Amino acid sequence: MKKIRTLLLMMGFMAVMTSCTMTLPVAATANDFGNKVGTAKATVIIGLFFDQDASIKAAAANGGITKISTVDVKQTNILNLFVTFETIVTGE
Repeated sequence: MKKIRTLLLMMGFMAVMTSCTMTLPVAATANDFGNKVGTAKATVIIGLFFDQDASIKAAAANGGITKISTVDVKQTNILNLFVTFETIVTGE
């Protein structure tokens, strides 16, 4: 019984300490793929937003992109305490 309890506690600890990262496509256009990449990031800590801009417009400006070809969003989640949203824009 003690071994089962220890195993369950270890499994619970491992489940709590994991993080998840997902990158999802948002949009694609008929423009050429291009070689420029721009990113914009915003972080949420314990449900609190700070003055950050993770918009497509900000990501394009950061990469010097005028013709957007693809837009992806990457979300990293650690225990729902620290969540990061990153917009990734490619184009010319």
